[in-house]
Amino acid sequence: MKTAADILREKRTSRLVEIPHDDTIMEAAARMAGERVGSILVRRDDQIVGIWTERDFLHNMLEPGFDPHRAAVGDYMQTALVAVSADTPVYRLEEMFLGLFIRHLLVKANETYLGLLSIGDVLRSSLLEKDREIRELNRIASWEYYENWAWHHKYEPKTGRGHRDEEE
Repeated sequence: MKTAADILREKRTSRLVEIPHDDTIMEAAARMAGERVGSILVRRDDQIVGIWTERDFLHNMLEPGFDPHRAAVGDYMQTALVAVSADTPVYRLEEMFLGLFIRHLLVKANETYLGLLSIGDVLRSSLLEKDREIRELNRIASWEYYENWAWHHKYEPKTGRGHRDEEE
């Protein structure tokens, strides 16, 4: 079964995209656009202290007096970060996304962050794995498989005669 580390390896890039907490929302948005990501981790000193996402930007824009050119990303970030170990199985990741109503999970090993998984990353990986399993099952259960069975050539459906009749 796939793990968080396996899914990180499948991603286009697994490196963490970070920004200092005192950078502006516009700087964060520009960095996200440049990196082609939907979220950015917020760092204060040497610590990741939060995450800011495209969805946050939509909500922030509706706040009275919000100015993305002046607002510090650290003032608008989400601080409730959830981390999982690299060996967490995919079904557990899915449970966490659904049960905790979150969209991002940090992946760590030995107290070091390895990358960030989105619900889309996990869904994509899970669907690709299911597709592979279905193709394999279809291959096993295909008519070609049954047509090549040894008894097939000995049994005659029209006469009802088969290998048992020949043994008598």
